Amino acid sequence: MSIHPTALVDAGAQLADGVEIGPSCVVGPGVVLHEDVRLVSHVVVQQDTTVGARTVIHPFSVIGGDPQHGGYKGESVRLEIGEDCLIREHSTFNRGTPQGGGVTRVGSHNLFMTGAHVGHDAVVGNNVTFANQATLGGHARIGDRVFLGGLCAVHQFGRVGQGAIVGGLAAVTRDVIPYGSAWGNHARLHGLNLVGLKRKGYGKDAIRRMLAAYRDLFEGQGTFAGRVDAVATDYADLPEIMEIVAFIREDGKRPLCLPGE
Repeated sequence: MSIHPTALVDAGAQLADGVEIGPSCVVGPGVVLHEDVRLVSHVVVQQDTTVGARTVIHPFSVIGGDPQHGGYKGESVRLEIGEDCLIREHSTFNRGTPQGGGVTRVGSHNLFMTGAHVGHDAVVGNNVTFANQATLGGHARIGDRVFLGGLCAVHQFGRVGQGAIVGGLAAVTRDVIPYGSAWGNHARLHGLNLVGLKRKGYGKDAIRRMLAAYRDLFEGQGTFAGRVDAVATDYADLPEIMEIVAFIREDGKRPLCLPGE
């Protein structure tokens, strides 16, 4: 363990073996830093935050800050960050609220570029990339392997399904399906995330069938609800398509990001 003389570490913080705390860092009460966590310098981990092993946090980030919620009255709430995350300069992660379950959850193996923001009660999956200043409103839910472009913003309670990509500067006011590609202001759906699918190792035949299912779902005849049911039947052997169907059916009250809207 290495703690710089200028760092301030609360007596109630728990530090595992190999933790490095650099110059002018502040580690508050209820903070748990697991093995080999590194706070480079000038990092604030405010309170009641768990940081997973080998996560690195760069200068001027404020992690575990109070939720930006007018109803927050100082209740005990938490932030949980997984392993092997890289959090770059000026990022801000807020703790949860009692109204939202009390915990903001961030998974493992994630990259948060400069100025990224994770709002209160958000849930972020694994292997996610936030480009510079990508922002989540409160209660947002981001699936695994999502890429959020620079300066994009996901509306509070918004969902972005796993494997999706959101373009830079997009205002995401409607939910983005798994494996979708959404961009624009406001964001619209422009097909599937073909680059991400190819990088993940999907072959031409699998991608061709996914594209066919996408066309049937968003460009076919009849009502949207009817097309969802038809795709669920016709492509029942494709787990990714069934995931899209489940995503659409999960929360019928939220607007969905659609092509051409």
